[in-house]
Amino acid sequence: MSRIDEELAEAVQESEHREAESAVVADTEPEPAAPRPKRSLGLLVALLVMVGGILTLVFTGFEDAAIYSKGVDELIKEKDRLAARNVRVEGTLVKGTLTRRDQPCEYRFRITKNGAELPVHYAQCVVPDTFRDMPGMDVAVTAEGKLNPAGHFEANHIMAKCPSKYEMKERKAKGESAPHTGLTTPAAAQLKN
Repeated sequence: MSRIDEELAEAVQESEHREAESAVVADTEPEPAAPRPKRSLGLLVALLVMVGGILTLVFTGFEDAAIYSKGVDELIKEKDRLAARNVRVEGTLVKGTLTRRDQPCEYRFRITKNGAELPVHYAQCVVPDTFRDMPGMDVAVTAEGKLNPAGHFEANHIMAKCPSKYEMKERKAKGESAPHTGLTTPAAAQLKN
């Protein structure tokens, strides 16, 4: 048994010797290099410049693409500030002003809101079905385009709001006919041509 004790003692001494050698070797090995702060700083500056450039493009590029939404009265009050900008103007069709010209094809009408009136030119041949001058019924109109320096609105898109189904039921109960089904006014007859 004494031989086992001796072998065990030798193995312990040998392992202690190996640990001591590996500690000396570890102390002499070079440490891994730390990341360079200049490279990280340069990358950060480059990213900040790119983000700044993108934000500048976004904010300056959308300025011309923005569409302001105003009522007729607001547009007329702010006509100097909104001249030559895309605007969406809302109002009510002035009765008897809707006319169509064939050469060149265009619609002309006036819209009003809060006592202010605005002439509109729409240089298209096709209008929405709901855009009709109906007696006894106000037609809400939304036009998109630009205010001309001459004082009229050059529309490139128009929308007319239909009365709600509940409003139509009330009118039917009073004996009125449904709007936009029959064209009875002289201006409307001209629209048929």
